[in-house]
Amino acid sequence: MNSVRKVAAAIAAAAMVSGSATLSACAPQTADVGLLTADGVTRASVQSADYSAQLVAFNASTRKLGAALLADGGDSSNGNVVSSPASLLIALSMLRAGASGATAAEMDSALGLPAEGRDEAMNALLASLEKFDGDPGSVDEDDPPRKPVMHAANGLFVDKGVPTGEAFLSTLAKHFGTGVYPVSFKDEAVTKPAIDRWVSGNTGGRIKEAPAQYDPENTFSLLNTLYFAAAWQAPFDASDTWDAPFTKAGGEVVEVPAMSALLGLAYAEGPGWKAVDLPYAEGFVMRLILPDGGAVGSAAPAAVSAEVLGEVAARLSGAPLDMVHLQLPKWDHKTTFDLRKVFETLGLNQMLDTDKDFNAIQPDMKLTQAAQAANITVAEKGTIASAVTQLNAVGSAAAPEPQRELILDHPFHYEIVHVETGMPLFKGWVADPR
Repeated sequence: MNSVRKVAAAIAAAAMVSGSATLSACAPQTADVGLLTADGVTRASVQSADYSAQLVAFNASTRKLGAALLADGGDSSNGNVVSSPASLLIALSMLRAGASGATAAEMDSALGLPAEGRDEAMNALLASLEKFDGDPGSVDEDDPPRKPVMHAANGLFVDKGVPTGEAFLSTLAKHFGTGVYPVSFKDEAVTKPAIDRWVSGNTGGRIKEAPAQYDPENTFSLLNTLYFAAAWQAPFDASDTWDAPFTKAGGEVVEVPAMSALLGLAYAEGPGWKAVDLPYAEGFVMRLILPDGGAVGSAAPAAVSAEVLGEVAARLSGAPLDMVHLQLPKWDHKTTFDLRKVFETLGLNQMLDTDKDFNAIQPDMKLTQAAQAANITVAEKGTIASAVTQLNAVGSAAAPEPQRELILDHPFHYEIVHVETGMPLFKGWVADPR
């Protein structure tokens, strides 16, 4: 019996306890469901320096995923899009830990995942983010913290009636810091609020519900959240914020609140673009990339391709500081994505269609839903942003094949036996069950 089923019996027999399937003790509790971690497995300790090549591959993956998300646009109706390719990569990496066959090969190829050390490198990436971990609920979003809060959380909700692979759970525990919440998806009144509270708690309330529509037929829901809050290294002076013209892609000019400052920034430019790294107080920058003006250059997010993003990163790395007059509009945006459409554009069709290659997670598991919600607020003092990525699936209970058969469809004998002594306390014969 696997570890999920062990705890399911315990939970059924006793009151549920609170727990957190996140990367940090700072994370909030989920009140109505208990947490199970893989038996005897603790988070592995790894060093980023040992996986530098894999981390380079992950960065390329996020650029590719980011380009696909921006091109898709989600539910945006005005052209504004905010996404988290990192959240999507982490969620897909957890799913990849349980993939096999053609689906595993397709995911590796389409996402550019490293052939070796994939899970260990993701562990190293998550560990590096943990240096800035904190409780999103403690952040004053009107006054972002000088020490950035970068809270990453991984959660896995599985149906208690469906076996979940022990090796899969062990990998998630060892390299993603993830336990599992055994729930009953049929019990929507308990399970949906529990998932939503987990999402809300790990995003500081900025995202209050899981992005995929709740489906009681699901047996598996994998989630990643990212929450970021940080003050600028040099805050913008609110007295230097004024309405300034902003020309939209179609040529329409609108007035928007714009911040302005003269700053020493890493600056680079190339064919069709200019870019700076605007630093936060510690550990992070906002990379701003301006395509050349005109109908083509600024018409759509696709104007800044994954290849251009790679070139920008290379040129800004180690670039000397220049005095830059920066004018930056304030914004507060949110976007929701149906990721299945994004996966199709990435060529992940086998991943969407298979009901066999995720058997290491749950028997006959098939992806049913995939969604992401993201938001960002940028103002004079700093930035607040959050995202959640959710991958849902349905698996089979997969009852074991019987080795013998006994069909009581004609008269039979019965006894009620005291086990310790072997004494038959009651004995009988059934000639007609009516």
